[in-house]
Amino acid sequence: MTLSILDLAPVVSGGTVARALRDTIDLARRAEGFGYRRYWLAEHHFAPGVASSAPAVLIALVAAATSTIRVGSGAVQLGHQTPLSVVEQFGLIDALHPGRIDLGIGRSGQRRAELTAEARAGVPPQSRAAEASAGPPPEPRAAEVVDGLLIPPPFDYSRLAQHPHLAHAATLLQQPGARTPDFADQIDDVLAFLTGTHEVRAVPGEGADLEVWILGSSGGQSARVAGERGLPFAANYHVSPSSVLEAVTAYREAFKPSATLAEPYVMVSADAVVAPDEGRARELAKGYDLWVRSIRTGAGAIPYPSAAEADAHVWTDDDRALVQDRLDTRFVGSPGQVADGLRVLRRVTGADELLVTTITHDHEDRVRSYGLLADAWDRP
Repeated sequence: MTLSILDLAPVVSGGTVARALRDTIDLARRAEGFGYRRYWLAEHHFAPGVASSAPAVLIALVAAATSTIRVGSGAVQLGHQTPLSVVEQFGLIDALHPGRIDLGIGRSGQRRAELTAEARAGVPPQSRAAEASAGPPPEPRAAEVVDGLLIPPPFDYSRLAQHPHLAHAATLLQQPGARTPDFADQIDDVLAFLTGTHEVRAVPGEGADLEVWILGSSGGQSARVAGERGLPFAANYHVSPSSVLEAVTAYREAFKPSATLAEPYVMVSADAVVAPDEGRARELAKGYDLWVRSIRTGAGAIPYPSAAEADAHVWTDDDRALVQDRLDTRFVGSPGQVADGLRVLRRVTGADELLVTTITHDHEDRVRSYGLLADAWDRP
């Protein structure tokens, strides 16, 4: 199976964190039966609609409840932890579940801190772009369709970065005065702890049979570091669809063979909702619009809305502009429609695997969506 799952342990409106965690464990068991290759847990903080704030803890619970599916992080944020603490946590899990654990690492915690600092300093995104290119800022890129895959215009994160909630949150995710090292140096530390070549030993952790992945949303440092270290790379079409092709291209151009990989290995993420017919799938997907809006306003993901709650919301043009790229790049429909759309994504990006995120208000609808997709994906 070349499909895997990314789960945020979503808390739905009217639900509880306990219910969300039980649903995650149940979905992981059933995904294993459907034949999915990996089950990854995200890291999100200060989000009432997301229970996955401590992926290592949740990975341990999911691994204990399953037996064959690989379980991992999508992704641990090194902006909030030290390489040693991450290696020790995952080394501990690997000791009980050897050969099944993936350590996916992301830079987004650091990038959010950088955007927040720039916003506090009053540096507009146009000035940053002009400074980087030593010239006037480029015109915003229009949407385009590349060999059947929609690549929307880039989303402007400057408004989100200025939200006071994010600035305050950044101060709570690290000790006062703490400084995050360069991402490449942190990755080197992680690899050195795992291989036993660091000047100190990580116990547990040293010698752990982990797959180390880098996740990235652009052609920036994450893609380059993954390529230069010869590690597998996961690109985020579902979070940043406008830059997915730049990300996979930058990774492949930077790739150097390693003891881990002889050639590049890419996974690409996607949002999907599957039902027996397109009409039912679109009904199940209704809450997604409001949920993404809550994230992009800076307040954090709200509990996932029901279809009725979504129908009651009065949308403004500004609201729609906040979420349009995410709505346009979802895969929603019948099993055949979604499988065909995901095959286009795989072909255009050259992905070796796809990482699918599905959220619905009802747990059984989410389980059914993954089951229908697995069946359709296996059919020619």
